Amino acid sequence: MLGTAFVALPAMQADAAPETFAPLAEKISDSVVNITTSTTVAASAEQMPQIPEGSPFEDFFRDFMDRGENQRRPRRSQALGSGFVISDDGYIVTNNHVIEGADEIAIEFFNGEELPAEIVGTDPKTDIALLKVESDAPLKPVPFGDSDDAAVGDWVMAMGNPLGQGFSVSAGIVSARNRALSGTYDDYIQTDAAINRGNSGGPLFNMEGEVVGVNTAILSPNGGSIGIGFAMSSNVVEKVVDQLKEFGETRRGWLGVRIQDVTEDIAESIGLAEATGALVTDVPEGPAEEAGMQAGDVIVSFNDQEVADTRELVRRVGDAAVGAEVPLTVYRDGERVELAVTLGRREEAESVPATASRDVPESNETELLGITVTELDDEMREQLGLGEGAEGLVVTDVAEDSEAFEKGIRAGDVITEAGQQGVTSSAALEDRIEEAREAGRRSVLLLIRREGDPRFVALPIE
Repeated sequence: MLGTAFVALPAMQADAAPETFAPLAEKISDSVVNITTSTTVAASAEQMPQIPEGSPFEDFFRDFMDRGENQRRPRRSQALGSGFVISDDGYIVTNNHVIEGADEIAIEFFNGEELPAEIVGTDPKTDIALLKVESDAPLKPVPFGDSDDAAVGDWVMAMGNPLGQGFSVSAGIVSARNRALSGTYDDYIQTDAAINRGNSGGPLFNMEGEVVGVNTAILSPNGGSIGIGFAMSSNVVEKVVDQLKEFGETRRGWLGVRIQDVTEDIAESIGLAEATGALVTDVPEGPAEEAGMQAGDVIVSFNDQEVADTRELVRRVGDAAVGAEVPLTVYRDGERVELAVTLGRREEAESVPATASRDVPESNETELLGITVTELDDEMREQLGLGEGAEGLVVTDVAEDSEAFEKGIRAGDVITEAGQQGVTSSAALEDRIEEAREAGRRSVLLLIRREGDPRFVALPIE
């Protein structure tokens, strides 16, 4: 008779949950602070009802408005947040939105002591603020950890002042890494540790008691924690804090280019093996122009490190020192070209104003790849708000069932390049399309300008 054989399998090894978080909470509690801010809120200018003189209601309304006078006077508004001490001489980190617009900032320590704080500097881009208090006794700081070492599944602990309830601890794991919410320099750690209003600015600790993030935001339909919280990674915060401490402001590197991500079809259209790097759409006056960079270049390496996409490039440039000469590599016409650029300062860079959109006049038109184009003339340049030297083809219509429409090309756009060569006539555009076909390309790369903003679009030609 046959029986069933059971084989014992080796147990899976995994880091078990800590038996208790108490030792860690006790270790860091003196370094975490509650923050209360006070702001003067101006009274609303409500107009007193106009009552005819001698009306029987005149005395009634006068008494009513007198009683409401106190409500119309400026009042004090308070907000709550959290923070943590990073030096024994009184530097404290929190979120910018916790202290923004505050007239007074009060810091409460775990032992109940309260001290007034002054703002050293703020950085709205990363929502980080650096404060300073004066204390008779040295404060107990906590160190920053390396947020790049925080792996998905690692235990973390948050401490702060949720909903104004005072010092409170919550624990969870790292749910995800490298989250981007809305900012240029976003690098958030996602966690399921409970984070609520009032936790903003508080630290997210690893199990060694190092700060790996600053609790900043939650995703919630009701304003309370549902297990999706975000902490700005410590590797971003630490760089910002160092600059705020030294200069009272941030000083980020500036390359001076407009860029977009390289998609699979764009990579194919220019012969790039992988959809990687940052595609340069425009090179206004600035450091990149002085270094010889051109629109259509793909930045594949910055400061001897490969560039994956635009987000990575922006962060690396921002982290680089202002005035530093940095090597970079661009992909241009099928070859890698080495350049050296001396970085400017982003905060001082002037933005280029956009050109107002205009209606497109009709002229001699040609239909190609689902778009109808016409050549620029002086009348069109004036109606489209373009400069006298502007060249290219104006899109007058786009077939709604075309690939061009799906990729966002619209009437009023100006095509200035095709196949990374300038085009000023319909014949030139047709030539570039035919050259792409002869080269075995499945698409042609167009440089489109709309209201002063350039971008590349790869259109299929098969």
